[in-house]
Amino acid sequence: MDHNMSVITTIASGFSVALILGFIAERIKIPALVGYLVAGIIIGPATPGFVADTHIASQLSEIGVMLLMFGVGLHFSINDLLAVKRIAVPGAVVQMAMATVLGMLVSMWWGWSWGSGLIFGLSLSCASTVVLLKAMETRGVLDTMNGRIAVGWLVVEDLATVLVLVLLPPLADVLGGSVATQAAAQPLWVTIGKTLLQVGAFIALMLIAGRRVLPWLLWQVSRTGSRELFTLSVIASAIGIAYGASELFGVSFALGAFFAGMVMRGSAFSRRAAQESLPLRDAFSVLFFVSVGMLFVPGILLEQPLRVLGVVSIIVFGKSVAAFALVLAFRYPLNTALTVSASLAQIGEFSFILAGLGLALGLLSTEGMSLVLAGALISIALNPLLFGTIEPIRRWTLQYSVLARRLERRGDPYAELPMSTERRYLEGQVVLVGHGRVGRRIATALDAHGIPYVVAEQNRELVEILRNKGVAAVSGDATEPAVLIQAHIADAAMLVVATPDSRNVPQMVETARSLNPDIEIVLRTHSEDESQMLRKEGIGTVFFGEEELARGMTAHVVKRFAPRSDGTKPLTPEDIASEH
Repeated sequence: MDHNMSVITTIASGFSVALILGFIAERIKIPALVGYLVAGIIIGPATPGFVADTHIASQLSEIGVMLLMFGVGLHFSINDLLAVKRIAVPGAVVQMAMATVLGMLVSMWWGWSWGSGLIFGLSLSCASTVVLLKAMETRGVLDTMNGRIAVGWLVVEDLATVLVLVLLPPLADVLGGSVATQAAAQPLWVTIGKTLLQVGAFIALMLIAGRRVLPWLLWQVSRTGSRELFTLSVIASAIGIAYGASELFGVSFALGAFFAGMVMRGSAFSRRAAQESLPLRDAFSVLFFVSVGMLFVPGILLEQPLRVLGVVSIIVFGKSVAAFALVLAFRYPLNTALTVSASLAQIGEFSFILAGLGLALGLLSTEGMSLVLAGALISIALNPLLFGTIEPIRRWTLQYSVLARRLERRGDPYAELPMSTERRYLEGQVVLVGHGRVGRRIATALDAHGIPYVVAEQNRELVEILRNKGVAAVSGDATEPAVLIQAHIADAAMLVVATPDSRNVPQMVETARSLNPDIEIVLRTHSEDESQMLRKEGIGTVFFGEEELARGMTAHVVKRFAPRSDGTKPLTPEDIASEH
């Protein structure tokens, strides 16, 4: 075949085989990512039959890395991380360190160098954000406290891995890399200092100039009304900034694309940018996973089964046990510890990027790369099963283990209202479940009208902040009777559920009414079908977001065009604004 057709054949074969195997994977209830990796194995050089162009696939995978990291940056929120920083930051750092040490010890036992062991251990320490988000969304727990902790934990892992990607090339010679680098001729402190200065200059440029230029650019493009131009501007920004960062500052494509996404998130067009770029990001992400699969040598499963078993054990058991112990050490409940443990019991895209860089620098052998890929394939395939065992394990341990029951109900300093709480917060008050964007606005309005309320919130750090501000608040999951009891629901006048997660609302309402049959209940929902169902069941007063938005806008329009009571002309927008 003509060599000029290599790009087409590689893309066509990659997409086609990935589609078939991804579909099969989803049908048997495992992540499609496993299918994409297997597709790469099938069209790769390690299996008979058609072999795609590995050089072309490698370049396509670089675009996939850029767009993957751009997507991570678009979804990265400093506020979400700060909300769970007390557990996510130390937990992620300690867990990564423990997994890295385990990987190093095992690899050095196999006779590898300490530099290879370090890269190998780091590759096993970072879980896949893609796999986690898909698992959380499937189970509807992404917006719960457990979901926020798990995502925050992975964000810290991602940031730590980005730092490793920055420092790895200048340290390659010290770690024993077999590929000569330009930095090898310089003293180590000069190399690291120069690298950090380049990274610092790039970050400063993005945070100072990028925050102004990118939103302005998107605004100018959006004014044309062209959807394809807007999509093109988003993709061009992601890839262009990644390439420019590499050429001008010596920064990796991954870091450049990550900051492009993070800066774009701060603009008013971040949501649209994420939506418009999603199809292309998904497409090239598939090619990235396919190209990674092409590097896998299936024979390692038969030649080194014990080593593969050791790798899987570190990922599935070593990381999980470490995370489980750390979450319990921070005095979070058993359910949170099990959820975080299951979330981290896999590896994915960052592991591939790290291992690939190690391979390129001569720090990791092809055997090491194959072991990382084998561990990823098996752990990702097992991950849905682990998530499915969370609730059965929790019920079983609570039934048969005294220690588990003690851990579940152990004292939380914010689980009860202080003894000094005023009486007006204990009788006839509003119990406000959730203090997010909606709950915060409700609380502000209640404060303005002097209406007493008690906040029930899962985020313990947020409860601590509210307590320091003098707000009556209790920490815990309001679906648990004990939490509502501590909020004095028995004597409350109203229960207002302001959380976005409505799956457990019926259980919460049932508990509240069993403790206070006369309580008035106000709910929020994002689904029209759900709002109709809740109203039909008579659970309480239900507010559906789009419906309330339409009602408010309609009222404004009608008020604008309605004649005044004295027969004069309708109100102008300035009149309406002055009334507010």
